[in-house]
Amino acid sequence: MNIRKEALEAEQRIKKYIRKTPLEYSPFLSKLGDCNVFLKLENLQQTGSFKIRGAMNKILSSPNQKRFITASSGNHGVAVAYTLDKFELEGSIYLPENTSKTKIDALQNYDIETSLFGNDCVQTELFAQQIARERDIVFISPYNDLKIIGGQATIGIELEQQLDVIDTVFVPIGGGGLISGIAGYLKSSRDQVKIVGCQPENSPVMFESVKAGKIVEMESKPTISDGTAGGIEHKSITFEICRKYVNDYVLVNENQIKQSIILALDKHSLLIEGAAALSIASFVKVKEKFKGQNIVLLLTGNKISNEKLKEVLC
Repeated sequence: MNIRKEALEAEQRIKKYIRKTPLEYSPFLSKLGDCNVFLKLENLQQTGSFKIRGAMNKILSSPNQKRFITASSGNHGVAVAYTLDKFELEGSIYLPENTSKTKIDALQNYDIETSLFGNDCVQTELFAQQIARERDIVFISPYNDLKIIGGQATIGIELEQQLDVIDTVFVPIGGGGLISGIAGYLKSSRDQVKIVGCQPENSPVMFESVKAGKIVEMESKPTISDGTAGGIEHKSITFEICRKYVNDYVLVNENQIKQSIILALDKHSLLIEGAAALSIASFVKVKEKFKGQNIVLLLTGNKISNEKLKEVLC
């Protein structure tokens, strides 16, 4: 599995359609941790999250296909819808029944069929895969696909161009596509780079799976980090990549996530969702370990509902 090769090929496919997002220095977090902290602003990416990179790479890697099916808790679905609309293709999106209204509303901007199924993202993914097989249509996984991973890995290419010395990168984890791409790419040329996976205490599925040595099934509690919540597909390729490349994990509670959303808004005037706040919350929790280093925090998306934002701010 050559993630570096996949990333470089993905960059050529998608670079004229996506934004090279800023890497912004954070004076506040740098002073707080006595180090140099940089924020990778994927919350400013097309469609409001990093997901466009993988979705577009997968679709553009399937040139003879005209219809697609996917499953998503929101951001991946919006990325697929945007890409299908741009290239005048057709598709269907299946979402868990607990998907946030903000993310469902974002899909209404596109002429794409949406359906709700299941209470966990794995249930939704398995159902969508079944429909795809029955109808002989390409299924676009949110994470369990080398083309998805290669698309997300283009963030690693940009980081190499934007920062000469990278010591540690904090990356939120759901299914593991993002961290697999970034870790696989960066470690192919900079083995000394440390990759830290960030998860909510209420849904630490990848952390518990790596600890157990196998993908585990566990109930996820409600979390404001809805973009990373839920299970991991059985035999997902991201599991072994995380076992190989992720150096450490940090779990954060709901209050720490909420305080990090406020921090991003207050100190940087940046609107981020719960999943994006995981990297800030994780860094703040363990900052003493990283004095003097160059730290990158991935801010993965900006879709937070007005209701959740009010809850956070109040």
